[in-house]
Amino acid sequence: MDNRYGKAGSDQGEWAVEAHGLIKNFGSNRAVDGVDLKVRTGSIYGVLGPNGAGKTTTIRMLATLLRPDGGSARIFGHDVVKESQIVRQLIGVTGQYASVDESLSATENLIIFSRLLGLTRSEARRKASDLLEEFGLTEAASRPLKKFSGGMRRRLDLAASLIAQPPLIFLDEPTTGLDPRTRAQMWDTIHRLVNTGSTVLLTTQYLDEADQLADRIAVIDRGRVVAEGTADELKSSVGSSSLHLRVQDTQDIQEARHIVEQVLQVRSNVSAEAGRITAPMAEADLVTDLLIALRSGGIHLAEISVQKPTLDEVFLTITGEGIQETDSQVSGQSHVTEEVGV
Repeated sequence: MDNRYGKAGSDQGEWAVEAHGLIKNFGSNRAVDGVDLKVRTGSIYGVLGPNGAGKTTTIRMLATLLRPDGGSARIFGHDVVKESQIVRQLIGVTGQYASVDESLSATENLIIFSRLLGLTRSEARRKASDLLEEFGLTEAASRPLKKFSGGMRRRLDLAASLIAQPPLIFLDEPTTGLDPRTRAQMWDTIHRLVNTGSTVLLTTQYLDEADQLADRIAVIDRGRVVAEGTADELKSSVGSSSLHLRVQDTQDIQEARHIVEQVLQVRSNVSAEAGRITAPMAEADLVTDLLIALRSGGIHLAEISVQKPTLDEVFLTITGEGIQETDSQVSGQSHVTEEVGV
């Protein structure tokens, strides 16, 4: 099985995912309304959006779990509808909840998945042992899953999806409910997957996660892609960086503000209160000129920083709301079993 995936990976073209005008309806509700995506092979691609934006529905169509009502999508050049069996050999899917049997141990679950994927009994045991060590679950290997914490279940679910490390891995909210330390471990694992040849497409509700992991990000809102680019490109699209400084003597605040306005050539959106000044700053290079001017004016600073817009600001600007929770399993989730027979 590993060889088959490796061969598939070696034949990959430039694009792991190409989606054009994807549409999905659930009754009168259009959950996905013409989504276009292009994911470069060997990259980490993030899909972000408010609750109910259509992220999970889009992933399910790309993973052949839902049939599109319109548009088209190809995985490594293979049509997700016409060549669904080939596509399923090229992908791994990890959902928001652990898809494992709670009555079995972690080792037993991984051995069963490995056997179903064609590994021999000895290969399955070796693969289970390696994955349990990779995800820090060796000490809990024989423990019943019903005694696992939420974070342990998420790690086991991801481990199961990586038994054969397919060329393309869909991660739907991979770190939901994990503590910061375990999240960081998962981030390291995701980077390792890409470094060893996989492409990762992930949805996430954590803006810092997308900022840290994703090479490119698509923002989906109301079933449409409303912005796409690198994290820096998205941040730049909502405005310039901002200057934040605090003077040592609050009596200098108005003079400091006057100097800031002169050097940065801004008059509006400059705030000065409680010894702090905030102002838009289009050119970070001007901070040197500003420091010289402030020193010449005899103004001493307690602190100064230049901050780029955050992804939070991108979301507030583009969608009008922040991300609060994951895409639900969609009101029409029952259609999944009807359409693909799982």
